[in-house]
Amino acid sequence: MQKKRNPIIFENITRYTCTIQNNSLPLQADNFIILINMAKTKSDTLHVQGINVGIYTEDYQNEYISLTDIARFRNSEDPRFAIQNWMRNRNTIEFLGLWESLHNPNFNRVQFDTFRIESGLNRFVMTPSKWIETTGAIGITTKAGRYNGGTYAHSDIAMEFASWISAEFKLYLMKDYRRLKFDENSRLSLSWNLNREISKLNYRVHTDAIQQNLLPPDLTKEQQSYVYANEADVLNVALFGMTAAQWRQQNVGKKGNIRDYATLQQLLVLSNMESYNALLIEQQLPQSERLHALRAMAIKQLQTLSALDVKGLPQLQTPLPD
Repeated sequence: MQKKRNPIIFENITRYTCTIQNNSLPLQADNFIILINMAKTKSDTLHVQGINVGIYTEDYQNEYISLTDIARFRNSEDPRFAIQNWMRNRNTIEFLGLWESLHNPNFNRVQFDTFRIESGLNRFVMTPSKWIETTGAIGITTKAGRYNGGTYAHSDIAMEFASWISAEFKLYLMKDYRRLKFDENSRLSLSWNLNREISKLNYRVHTDAIQQNLLPPDLTKEQQSYVYANEADVLNVALFGMTAAQWRQQNVGKKGNIRDYATLQQLLVLSNMESYNALLIEQQLPQSERLHALRAMAIKQLQTLSALDVKGLPQLQTPLPD
């Protein structure tokens, strides 16, 4: 039995309302899966001359390598001593201070200057915890745990430490690090191509739902274009807090459209929203209810991605602005 299409009443071809009666509830946004798994912490292992060296990242940009594991090449029983001896060196303190000055706006330079003056003296003692707590350093960090615990450092710093441990060990470490990055880039490339195809599919599902449920057969091409644009703006308002026209008014000098300036996370959520909106249209929910459901989904999924501060999202405007 063919589904009856929703009646649409146009007013001056600039606005329409859907008269829909439906008692079913929409599917929960929780049921929709984010296309890319972006866990907060991603860990891996480098294999260097018989030693497993831990590595992790929390933002997919800065990677931290285990100094504890690297130090096992020199002192397998208690690698802490190798790290502490390295940090007593004046050249090490100067290098760490320079790195923090370039990457850490909250770095305590006054305390660093004190350490720099004292470094190299027999009485000077430095540990990772002391360095972190007194200077506010971010290049070195410590993790608790029996298996993955220890001292970690940004890859820049870790390579410097590896040079101090052994030039040969550093070369092998760099070799396996490059292999890991190549493998990651290959996987990301495959994942990105897959996500592009899924995005195309979601777009087709969305437009088909509009065509089958919101477009009476007697509409002109111009009227049909308006319906598609209006539904696109439902997604824009739910995710960005404004319509495409409003964005153009606020960004006169910019080329393209609102979606051209979206983040990767927003684009992933947008693709999911197209599938979700298609289902809501099939369920014949009014546009105002779909807007709120899509907004809730956008916030929830952006929180899940944990890469965007949803507190900064614009407030939802109801009803949908012209």
